[in-house]
Amino acid sequence: MGTIAACMLLGMLAAAATTGATAQAPFEHREFDATLDAPYRAAPAQGRSPGRAFTLHFSYPAALREQAVTWRLELLAPSGQPVQQWFGVARLFERAVTLRIPWGAGKDAAALPDGNYQLRLRALAQERRAGMAAPLAPRRAAAGDPGLAAAARTLAEGQAGLIEQRWDILVGNPAPPAMPAFRALPARAAPPAAAPAPDALPYTVYYGNLHSQTRHSDGGGDVAHCSGAQAPQSGAFGPADAYAFARAHGLDILFTSEHNHMYDGSDGTNGDADAAAAKALYHAGLDIAAEFNAAHPDFLAIYGMEWGVINNGGHLNIFNSEELLGWEVNNRNELLADTLTPKNDYASLFALMRQRGWIGQFNHPALNGQFRVGGVPFGYSADGDAAMALCEVMNSSAFSTNMTETESRRSNYELACNKALEAGYHLAFSSDQDNHCANWGASYSNRTGILIPNGVPLSQASVLDALKARRVFATMDKHAQLVLSANGHLMGERFNNSGPLRLLVNYASLAGGRVATVAIYEGVPGRNGTVTQLASVADTTITPANGEHFYYAKVTQDDGKVLWSAPVWVSQGACP
Repeated sequence: MGTIAACMLLGMLAAAATTGATAQAPFEHREFDATLDAPYRAAPAQGRSPGRAFTLHFSYPAALREQAVTWRLELLAPSGQPVQQWFGVARLFERAVTLRIPWGAGKDAAALPDGNYQLRLRALAQERRAGMAAPLAPRRAAAGDPGLAAAARTLAEGQAGLIEQRWDILVGNPAPPAMPAFRALPARAAPPAAAPAPDALPYTVYYGNLHSQTRHSDGGGDVAHCSGAQAPQSGAFGPADAYAFARAHGLDILFTSEHNHMYDGSDGTNGDADAAAAKALYHAGLDIAAEFNAAHPDFLAIYGMEWGVINNGGHLNIFNSEELLGWEVNNRNELLADTLTPKNDYASLFALMRQRGWIGQFNHPALNGQFRVGGVPFGYSADGDAAMALCEVMNSSAFSTNMTETESRRSNYELACNKALEAGYHLAFSSDQDNHCANWGASYSNRTGILIPNGVPLSQASVLDALKARRVFATMDKHAQLVLSANGHLMGERFNNSGPLRLLVNYASLAGGRVATVAIYEGVPGRNGTVTQLASVADTTITPANGEHFYYAKVTQDDGKVLWSAPVWVSQGACP
């Protein structure tokens, strides 16, 4: 089915949605959200001590009543201990709230040794009730402050709806780490006459955005007046527009991940929806991607779905399904999808994905309450482990209209991804934009880097092979690369080892970037414990304890942009 036919189908579905359902803004992405903007370095001094400001953004589009947002911001020393804290209670209703905390001028940073520090924001929104404490303006916590103790009780770990964000900042001018020599991998396909250097890894890096929407669901909003998710199938631009925009903006890959439950033109269930038309629209999207790829062999368009709902569920992408999956039926009891997948039943979904050979990604995972298997959030499933290849570690704002790659509202999901890794999932990190406005890949400079063997064409098959092998890194800098190796094994690999293990963090920048800090993290799959930092050097040798381990690298550039490698998984045994 061609693009014109797809547009006709879209019109049919929109008309059906108008007659069968009340028009309303989508419910997805209307949950409580909290982000932290923390400049990595202090601003240049202008006749005074250099300083910076930390900015907190709170929003809750779906709140029907006023919310009290309790928050605490901690500055953690390199040891992990809090050295300074701020807290408050903000009123939140109808409009987003932005709080600014100046820091660094005068004595704020003077007493702190040079080093890489971390800011940790915890925030929780609760409906205001009689007897609740009055709003509290941001304030610096003093020792024994009873207000801080009250905030800590409210923000106890494990609370449903609790959001935690962490970003590093640099204090002073610590010496940068020594980095091993590493020849940058070619980006895109190398010219036929250009042979790879003999000491380089035999891969080409392709940079993509693996999470976005168009008017086939709740995306495609014109940036001139886009302020959030669009009413399903009302956006101005469709998949072909998205692929053309991303290609023109320099991306190699764009995945348009449409919400699987919006093919009826509704965010609820449209009882009057035409089941055949809903299914046909999904298949038309697959055809649009195929047509675009045939005309543009230098770019990969992928069309698929974002399955699930956020509240008490969790969104995940499925990259290679030719079947529309769903749980909704119309008034004639017709399934509004090709294949039934019960809502929020992740165990059954994972089993189907494994059976069909589908590959998935956990999208913007919450710390608590999502992706339940056996009643346990991020509960381990062998089927899920086989099917799920990626976990989004960082996103720019889903509703950004930024066209210059400078969006400041960014979310970090490293803790949630670590929770999945500790549960036993074998996941690489990805970094996407979840674009709902028509700025696919343009809101920020972040990308997912995918390693494809030299000489292998860019195609859906080669990308899926790379995802299955976890040959992937996440980056906030589209010109940078990060590859972790362990005793010569490439990130993404699972291998047996005895004796010493050499972990090597390989970094390269195609635009003059430099490393400010490096960290290697260690965890144990299936332990359901805590991932901890193992080393702060790029070349380290250890002898792990016998048993299962995973390791990944994290590099922060001197401009504050972060890269995450995929893990390696090591089964350590006794020496012969």
